[in-house]
Amino acid sequence: MSTVPSPQEQFLVINAMGQQTTAMASMLTRLCMEQRCLIVSSRMSRHGTCTALLLQVSGNWDALARLETLLPALAKREHLTLSLYRSNALEERPSALPYNVFVTAAQRPELVAELCSFFQHLEIDIEEMFSFTYIAQHTGTAMLNLTLTIAIPVKTQLSWLREQFLDFCDELNLDAVMEPWRPLH
Repeated sequence: MSTVPSPQEQFLVINAMGQQTTAMASMLTRLCMEQRCLIVSSRMSRHGTCTALLLQVSGNWDALARLETLLPALAKREHLTLSLYRSNALEERPSALPYNVFVTAAQRPELVAELCSFFQHLEIDIEEMFSFTYIAQHTGTAMLNLTLTIAIPVKTQLSWLREQFLDFCDELNLDAVMEPWRPLH
């Protein structure tokens, strides 16, 4: 269960990159805790020898200002690349249906960009994107596996969208599925 921040709270998005996965996560989350900032959401992943950690933290103005002041010195000392962005609470948006899109295809450099453009053209927001490439065991073919979480406006007719998406996938020779998002629990 998540805690909804009060209206007085502000947000800071921290994007850190470095090579020490667990140490980086430990240092940054401890610093947030020490400055009385709440970690609202987090994502961490490895990309080759680089680890990327994305944190959204909330707190009052003073707590976030202290955190912002301390982060550059930590980044320099620990050899991290760091970017900070002050954010606001997510504005109320029109009702939308969360859906997952799963795509598997032979890897081509343009595929991820073409899929993103497809949804942008239809004014469907991409909420999350996760992709990786691999070599197929039996054939040695370079493959792409992509998962998107999208927000389909409730005014969009689902059967029409499915048809458009399947036609798009057929043109690009993609194996894809679009299905309602379901919580893990």
